This record gives sequence, structure tokens and C-alpha cells, in this order.
Amino acid sequence: MPHEADENSPLLNGHHEDDRKLLQFSDDDPGNPRNWSKARKMVNVANIALMAVLSPLASSMFTPGISQIAKDLNSSEEVVIGATTGFVVFLGIGPLILAPLSETFGRRRLYLVCFGVFSLLQIPTALSPNVGTLIAVRTISGFFGSVGIANGGGTISDMFRPEERASIFGWYLLGPLLGPTLGPLFGGLIIENLSWRWVFWVLTIVCSCNTLVSFFFLKETFAPVILEARKSAYEAASDSNTKFRFEGEDDRPFRTKLIASMQRPLKILFTQPIVFTMAAYQAVLFGTTYSLYTNFEDIWGENGYGYSTTDVGLMYLGPGLGFFLAVWFIVPRIDTIYNRLTARNHGESKPEFRLPLANLGAVLIPISLFWFAWTVEYRVHWFPTILSTVFFGMGQITIFNTVQNYYIDSFSKYAASAIAAGAVFRSIIGGVIPLFAPALFDTLGYGWGISVFAFLSLVLSPSPLLFYYYGERLRKKFAIEL
Repeated sequence: MPHEADENSPLLNGHHEDDRKLLQFSDDDPGNPRNWSKARKMVNVANIALMAVLSPLASSMFTPGISQIAKDLNSSEEVVIGATTGFVVFLGIGPLILAPLSETFGRRRLYLVCFGVFSLLQIPTALSPNVGTLIAVRTISGFFGSVGIANGGGTISDMFRPEERASIFGWYLLGPLLGPTLGPLFGGLIIENLSWRWVFWVLTIVCSCNTLVSFFFLKETFAPVILEARKSAYEAASDSNTKFRFEGEDDRPFRTKLIASMQRPLKILFTQPIVFTMAAYQAVLFGTTYSLYTNFEDIWGENGYGYSTTDVGLMYLGPGLGFFLAVWFIVPRIDTIYNRLTARNHGESKPEFRLPLANLGAVLIPISLFWFAWTVEYRVHWFPTILSTVFFGMGQITIFNTVQNYYIDSFSKYAASAIAAGAVFRSIIGGVIPLFAPALFDTLGYGWGISVFAFLSLVLSPSPLLFYYYGERLRKKFAIEL
């Protein structure tokens, strides 16, 4: 079976008829990743999913020790938060470069090289003598750590056909949100019993183990790279007059392909009002999440509710529980509603049919933020306060999954570029906002300070409903050539 043309394949040059023999996958070709056994596919998924969890987990794992780090490195807590900002921003910028690189060098090579570098960079982070070194190394590691986020969707698309992809993709997308949630829990345990530097020593060990396991068990899935290897083997084994070509082969200079690939996400972001608006929505949610996470120690610790560092880490389980509940009960309904609306529309599907459940998330987000803001402000018992974060987590996952599916359906073969556009915007804005959060909370208090984020989400909450009714018209009006 030929590898389906999509964003994850190199742009075709349109070969003219020549005497070279065409290589492509047959329907039952064992070399085609889509024909692999389920067990072999899931080993690959497990490896990349762990990468997609570990790098976001590293973004927040040290947050329970922000005050300890500031004291140890003779700095302020506001400056130490910059180590999160740099990491998160480059976690979003990385896919702009790493995704197109995987289309030239293959998925496996990029995973091993980038995540190997990410693992090694945890060592100088642990040994940081000053806050400048900490921020600089963390920023660079964010770029290399983004490889799991940059290429995970492409790898899953390589292995799974569209009709079987949704459930796997839904659980995989849990990583970028679950990682920052679990990070402070594990980090709190490490910091309270050892020190903040051991957070990065533990990351070094775990990430290195992941890289080592991937070296032995992670297989290449990108069809053009597999076919390129097959082409080279055939030509080496045949007489010198026999030449081969393969479907998806791109002979353009590497620099040309790279520039074209890197420009496409930004072109989509700034010319498509739907993508820009929903990326802004996700950026607000991302910024809200990191603003809360970086201040949980102040809210729940000695200056707030008076809990220990370990107990503060447990508070992050609230949104984590919300993530799991949403993935288990809500996300599967996205396809159910999509198929039902398609049937009502005489079998004609539309990307807007992915959006109805986004309205549920749009309601849960502001309600849960107002709820959390004022229960924290008046030091209400921890249970109703944490319960609000469960609904916040459910809202986040619902918005995140519906928007990602909307991008895929709207841009077809350029879906990865649309997702990358949203990721860059989300990470840059979401990474910068926490820098200003402490001053905001000091000035307004947690009640009105967190309510600012609730009001922002409230302003953007009609977006899914408006795009459900007017999205098709906007897509046609702002159609672009990519």
C-alpha cells in the first residue's frame, strides 16, 4: 500500500516519466509500518509517548523548589521562574525546525540524537553555579526536548490508519499537559528529601534510560526514509544500469525544503483567523496553567495553607485527575458527535463537526478559575479548592483535543504545520505570562489576580460556537496556497 500523502511526507517534486523503477509499499508489505503487528507499533508509541511526557514534566518538576533555588543561587524567585519561561518557549520553537528535519533524516535518528542531547543537558543543569547558567541550559534543553512533541503525531500517523488513529492520538496528546502536572509532585518529593539539584540528576537517569531503550527498540516509521534505504539496497545489489525511484522522493536542495517547511506554520498562523484565535485561546490556557503551577508553592506552602513541599506536590493531582477523566469519558465522544453530524449532513463531513464539545470546555474553564480564585483568596478548605482544578483540567483537555482534531481536518496534509503554528504561539505566550504572574498576584491578590485569567478565558469562550457556525465561511474566505 502506498504511503498516503500528508504533511508528514516530503513535498513531491512531480517526477516525469523516466526509466527508473518505482518503489512503493504493496498492500501486505511487512516493511510498511502500517502493516506491523500491534505489539511492534505499541513499543514505538510507548517510547515516543514517554519522551512527550518527560520533556514537559521537566518544565515544571523544579517548581516546588523555586524558593530553595533562589536562596541557593542568591537570586529572586521571579528570576528563577525565567528557567521555566526559557524552557517552555523553546519547547514550542523546536518543532519548527525538528519536524522538517525528520522529513530528511528520519524520525528515529532525530529522536535518538535530540533526546540524547536533552538527557545530557540535565547534567550541567544540576551543576549550575548561578541562575544565569540554570536559565541558559534549561532554555537549550527545551529545544532538544521538544522532539517528542514535534514528531510524535507524525510517527503515529506513519503507523496507524485514520480510522484507528484517534484513540491512540488522544492518549498521546495527554503527555504535554500531564507532564507539567506530574512534575511538581515528583519534584516535591525529591526536593523535600534530597535537594533541588537532585531533580535534574533524576531526570538525567530517567531520560538516559529512555534514550537507551529507544536505541534498541524504536524503529524508523517514516516511509520515504524506509524506501530510500530499500532503494539504496536494490541499486547496490543490481547491475549499474538499473535505477530506482520511490514515491515521495524529493530531490530539492535541503536548504530549500527546510525554509519552505519552516515558513508554512507561520503563514498559517498569521493568515488564518481561526488558527490564530484558537492558538490565542490555547496560549491563554497554557499561560494560566504555568502561572498557577509556579505559584502553587506560595499558595499551598508555608506562606499560604501551610502544607509541606510533598503535600504541595499532591495538589497538582487535581488537574491531573481532570485530564484522565476527560480523556476517558469526553475525548472519545469527539468522534461520536463528528460521525453523527456527518450522517445528518448526508455523509458529508466538515471540520466544524469537531467543535461542539469544545463548548463544554469553554464553559468549564472560566467557572473553574473563578471557583479556584476565590476559594484560595478566602482560604476555604482544600477539598473544594482542589475540586475546581479537576474541572479546569477537564476543560483544558477538551479544548486541546477538539482544536487539534479541527486543525487536522481543516488542513488535511498540512495539519502538522497548523499544529506547529498553534504550538509555537501557545508556548511563547504561555511561557512569558508566568513571568508577570507574581507581580499580578502581589498587586491584586489571588482572588482578582486569578480572575484576570478567568475573564480572558471568558472573552475567548464563544470562539468554538462562532466557528461552528461561521468556520466554513471563514475557511473559504481566507483560503491560502501552501
